[in-house]
Parts: sequence; structure tokens; C-alpha cells
Amino acid sequence: MTSRSENLQALITRPRYVLFDFDGPICRFFAGHAADRVAVELVDWLDERGMQHLLTDDERRATDPWDVLRAADRRHHGKDLVVELEERLTQEELLAASSASPTAHADLLVRRLVERGVRLAVTTNNSPDAARRYLVDHGLEACFGPHVYGRTHDLSLLKPHPDCLLRALAALDAEPADALMVGDSPSDLVAAQRAGVAFLGYVRNDRKEQQLRDAGAEHLVSSLEDLLRALDG
Repeated sequence: MTSRSENLQALITRPRYVLFDFDGPICRFFAGHAADRVAVELVDWLDERGMQHLLTDDERRATDPWDVLRAADRRHHGKDLVVELEERLTQEELLAASSASPTAHADLLVRRLVERGVRLAVTTNNSPDAARRYLVDHGLEACFGPHVYGRTHDLSLLKPHPDCLLRALAALDAEPADALMVGDSPSDLVAAQRAGVAFLGYVRNDRKEQQLRDAGAEHLVSSLEDLLRALDG
């Protein structure tokens, strides 16, 4: 699954900037606050407001809260109802931050990159406030500083749109050619490609691996420990 060691070493030691997706490469965000339960609560919230018609039967059974949010946005883009729904998801994510589980070796990888002078950013579809809360709770806020770029009220800018990557690059004054994105989904890969940034896929299971391979990802690792080894030569 892993790229050849010399290719991986070049990929992780070359960039001056590394952009991390949050849920996956940094942590299992909904480890203690189940995403499927959050999705159900978002559907119930819409039902309570008489908006059952916004979702198809398949969308009502979604186990991913972003599927519910995107579906509502497709039919009511920019409307107050969608803004309120997004804010409700943000509150759920703030709760999830306190019980998120660190991805193995992620904390050490982040600190090792900073020691090498690499500048870091989070580029995520999650709430930036929730991501910051997690980083503070785990002592990683100084490694990223202000560079956490997440979901805005304009849901059309969620990945695979490159918006959060472009905001990170602009704030870091970084050239895309000097940057690497570490992500775990096809939407991360597409966003990186559109931003002109190299991509490394973190795949924690066979399903994630197959999704990224089907999307055309060339460099994949199943453990961030591989990146630590590559940094150490």
C-alpha cells in the first residue's frame, strides 16, 4: 500500500508547507460522538421545522452529517434554514472535539515537521472552531498557530472545492509547488489537484484505500509511522 520508500521520503521531506485534513489524518473526530447519531439529529431537526421534503428517503438514512447538510444546501443554498443547520452541526462538532481520538503517530509527526521548520495548516470541511478546540486540548495549537481553515457558511466551497487550501496557501504566503496535502478522501485529492498541491493519502482501511486508488491517488500510507521513518531517512 505504501509508496516506495525513496518516493515517500522525497514527498515528505521536500515541502516547506504541509496542509492536513483534520478528520482522519489528525484524529478520528467522531470517535466518541457518533457521526450517524449526529446525522439522525440533523434530519430530526429538519422534520421539526416541517422540511421533510428537503431530503430523499436515501438522504434521510444518511450516516454522514455532511450528506444531510449538502442535501439541504443543494435545495436551499444560502437560505437561513441551511445556515441554522450548519450552525447546529458546528455545535455537535464542538461536542465531538472533546472525545475525538488522536490518529496514531499524528501528534509526533506534527511536532517533528515543525522541528524541521515546516509550516503547517489544517484544511478541513469541519468547523474551524471545533478543529481549534481539538488542537488546544491536545497541545498542538502552537504547531498550527492561526492556520486552521475550515467550513464557512458558503457550503458550495466545501472540498472538493479548493477554497480552504487556497486560503491556507495565501495566508502562509506559500507557492503551491512548495506544499503537500495529507488527506484521506477523494475530495481531498481533488481539492489538492485543483490547488496545484501535491497529495499524500492516509488510508486507515481497505475501503479508504480503494476509494483513493479509484480516484487516481499515487502515494498512499496506511500508518503515519511510515512518514516518521521517511523523515528520519
